[in-house]
Amino acid sequence: MTPEQFGKQEALPAGTPPSLAAMWHDKQNDWKAAHEAAQDDDSRDGAWVHAYLHRKEGDIGNAHYWYARAGKEPYAGSLDEEWCSITAVLLNR
Repeated sequence: MTPEQFGKQEALPAGTPPSLAAMWHDKQNDWKAAHEAAQDDDSRDGAWVHAYLHRKEGDIGNAHYWYARAGKEPYAGSLDEEWCSITAVLLNR
């Protein structure tokens, strides 16, 4: 499944890991649900998604904190590109 196909699903598939669920909620324009799902994942993936969400919200300082927790450099491309990049990695885990 591609990130685009995942984001267009009408419902979140049962058993979706929290970080991937966060990305789905974000694509549905539900930042609050996305953030709550990201907070349910203490892994580096969770921190990576958390960073993206705070970057999207415009809280760059907080985003940088979460990128560091994820072991990632802050993303320099568009939010759409970052969403696709993160989602592609998570779909292949």
